[in-house]
Amino acid sequence: MKTEHDYIVVGGGSGGCAMAGRLSEDSTLDVCLLEAGGDGTGNLINIPSGAVAMLPTKINNWAFETTPQPGLNGRKGYQPRGKALGGSSAINAMVYIRGTASDYDRWANEEGCAGWSYKDVLPYFKLSECNERIRDAYHGNSGPLNVADLRSDNPFQQIYLEAGRQAGFKMTKDFNGADQEGVGIYQVTQKNGERWSAARAYLFPNLHRKNLTVHTKAMVQRVLFEGKRAVGVEVLINGQLTVLKARKEIILTAGAIQTPQLLMVSGVGDSSELARHDIDVVHHLPGVGKNLQDHPDFIFGYSTKSLDTLGLSIRGGIRLLREIFRYRKHRRGALTSNFAEGGAFLKTSPELKDPNVQLHFVVAMVDDHARKMHLGHGFSCHVCLLRPRSRGSLTLQGNTMDTPPLIDIGFLKDPRDLDELVEGFKLTRKIMHAPALAKWIVKDKFTENVHTDDEIRDVLRNRVDTVYHPTGTCKMGTDDMAVVDPQLRVHGLEGLRIVDASAMPSLIGGNTNGPVMMMAEKAVDMIRGVSRVAALEQAEQNDKAREEQLAQALVPLPV
Repeated sequence: MKTEHDYIVVGGGSGGCAMAGRLSEDSTLDVCLLEAGGDGTGNLINIPSGAVAMLPTKINNWAFETTPQPGLNGRKGYQPRGKALGGSSAINAMVYIRGTASDYDRWANEEGCAGWSYKDVLPYFKLSECNERIRDAYHGNSGPLNVADLRSDNPFQQIYLEAGRQAGFKMTKDFNGADQEGVGIYQVTQKNGERWSAARAYLFPNLHRKNLTVHTKAMVQRVLFEGKRAVGVEVLINGQLTVLKARKEIILTAGAIQTPQLLMVSGVGDSSELARHDIDVVHHLPGVGKNLQDHPDFIFGYSTKSLDTLGLSIRGGIRLLREIFRYRKHRRGALTSNFAEGGAFLKTSPELKDPNVQLHFVVAMVDDHARKMHLGHGFSCHVCLLRPRSRGSLTLQGNTMDTPPLIDIGFLKDPRDLDELVEGFKLTRKIMHAPALAKWIVKDKFTENVHTDDEIRDVLRNRVDTVYHPTGTCKMGTDDMAVVDPQLRVHGLEGLRIVDASAMPSLIGGNTNGPVMMMAEKAVDMIRGVSRVAALEQAEQNDKAREEQLAQALVPLPV
């Protein structure tokens, strides 16, 4: 086994796969990727509907829980995190969303992250993306991450859109273009009806490279330091404790939960927190584990008799057999569903610049992250608050990586979050009760007797939980609580960088998978000291010129 590399990437999720794939494009660099889970292959991962078996279980999933939450009436929350090559992109609902321009301008202009404005990050979204349908200034069409329209052919997509129209909301065919607001159908990270995880996008096509080493079942125990410089990692590979050295950098990409945990057990964090667990302090960095943010989310659920929704019934089982055959032959139909097929970004107040709530319309009954099943068929709709004011934290309950950290998600700690979510609840119910959808409802499972604002607050506190977007625990910035600088280098240390959702200074308005890969694309250019943006812009200009030439050539000559 090779024990020394130029770059060691810790965590094979969205950021890690993108970093390893892109860095290893340079044949002069020796790159090693370490992933604690499995190889990220198999039907459960590749078939989109397999998510229903992974999300509520420990299959390819760390399946963390939070501490009891005062804002949720003392309930513990759930925090599923991917445990395989591809990370959470191997188990998620594959929704491709970037957030708004204002999100990134806030990072740059208000949160000390120079170089991360929307103008700065858009080229890296485009470098990452290969959009099958949309060709315009906001999208890429040749990147490794395939973005496609759904192939489920579910008629409830159109029913949902019609309900949105009846409720008075505008429609959109692109949540990632000039204007995010509206009701539409999500594009997904799929290709030919299969999940297109970060591993399939960035890693698997490049495993033949001699300068790329990938270890699975490799649980990093500690980052090793010489003084203030990170020089290696202590890692358990297939049960054997090994030390791997990094000549240039160690790049942490273990996500918003495990990246701060790894820093702390390695001696980097708030010195008082480390002292409680008898961890020798390498570097006092009080922001590690602080600033935890996530989208608080409520789910409406309705039973229906329609077999076009997914559910548990004899007739549904017979139909599923037909859908399996259809998938095997055509890669279309119910098995290609990401479940959360319909979307919306809405404003709870007209004076808001950007939408502040997001909807995920699900063609199945969802209760407690699919951990509670209901007989029969149904549909659901999530509503989440996009920019919550509440903050949580992540602390240790042991001094090794073997003990899960204490995750205090902080949901609804700030009463303004609850007030906003009440308004988001009302907007969502307006769509659900519009005639197009209302006629399909047999029973309102969770909100039938909820009418007043106080009743809405009660049901929110009883049922809100994550929509799987933890961020911010090693935030980028220049203030005293920042963990990394705008180059994603850990403050006060050398040879250590963080490229995952933990480095986001604040939540973006949407799903976080695509933005993490954007961050990795940008980080690669930072490390190399060479920007690919100019080459991208030149290629776009060349494409435009060719299109103009073709258009001129096709102009009919005068008779």
